[in-house]
Amino acid sequence: MNILVTGGAGFIGSHVVDHLIARGHKVAVVDNLATGRAAVVNPDANLHVIDIRDPELGTLLASIRPEVVAHLAAQVSVARSVADPMADASINVLGTVALLEQCRQAQVRRVVYISTGGAAYGDTDVIPTPETHPARAVSPYGISKVTAERYVELWRDLTGGETAVLRLANVYGPRQNAEGEAGVVAIFVERARNGQPCFVYGDGEQTRDFVFVGDVAEAVVRAVERPSVAGVFNISTGVETSVNRIVAELRRAMGTPFVVEYAAPRAGEQRRSVLDPALAARQLGWKATTSLADGLVQTVKHTS
Repeated sequence: MNILVTGGAGFIGSHVVDHLIARGHKVAVVDNLATGRAAVVNPDANLHVIDIRDPELGTLLASIRPEVVAHLAAQVSVARSVADPMADASINVLGTVALLEQCRQAQVRRVVYISTGGAAYGDTDVIPTPETHPARAVSPYGISKVTAERYVELWRDLTGGETAVLRLANVYGPRQNAEGEAGVVAIFVERARNGQPCFVYGDGEQTRDFVFVGDVAEAVVRAVERPSVAGVFNISTGVETSVNRIVAELRRAMGTPFVVEYAAPRAGEQRRSVLDPALAARQLGWKATTSLADGLVQTVKHTS
C-alpha cells in the first residue's frame, strides 16, 4: 500500500516507518523536524519536511495519493501543554483538523490516529483501564488528544472513510528523546551514562504500563493493514510496573549501580496507570511480546 506517516521522523513514528517498509509498503513521511530527526528516517522512505498545519500539505497529499495515513505528529509533552495550552491545541487539535480535511480532499481511504492512554483516562477506579472507561484527562495535552479523537471519528462519519484510534501506554525504547514527557527510561539512561543522579519523585511505587516501541510499531502496522478493524484500542502490556522496578531493571541492563535520589512527589501525578489491552488482542490480533527486561537491554544497547 501507499502510506503516509505524519511524525515519521520521531521516536515512535520512525519505528512505524521501519515496520511498514519491512512489510513491503511504500511510505512517505511528513515531519517538520521540530523534535524529529531526519537521521532516523528509513532511507527507503520519502521524507517531506512540512508542518501538518501548512496549507501546502494539500498539494503534497494530492501528489502522493496515500491510501492510508498514520497520524503520529503531535506535541507530546504534558509540561509544555500546561505552560502553553494554545500551542498544544494548535498542533494536536487544529493540526489534526487540517490534516483530516486534506485527507478528505485527497480521498484517503483510512486514517489511523495515534492517541494517548494514561493522559486520556486520568486517574481511574478501574485497573487495568479498558477503552469503555470515561476519558477524564486532567492536562491540556490529554484533552487535546481526546478532542482530536472525536474529530477523527467525525471525519469517518462525514466521509465514509475508515478509522482506528490507538491509545498508547508509556512507550520506551531506542531513539526516545530524554527530554520527552513520560520518557523516564530515556532520562535515566542518559543521566546514568553522564554520571548524574536519577531523580525519583515520591516513593517510586507509582506505577505505569511500559510498552516497548517495537511492539507499538507492530500494533500500528496491524491497524493500517486491517480495514475492517475500527474503534479505539489500548496498546499496552496490561502490567503495572513501578518506577523502583524500572531502576532495578535498568541497573541490571546497564551493569552499573547509578545513583538515585528521591524528591518530593510532583503535584497532580497519577499514582497508578495501566491499560487493558484485551480488545487489541481480540480485534487486531496484537499482543505486546517484549518483556521489560529484554526491552530495557535493547534500549540500553541502542541508545547512545
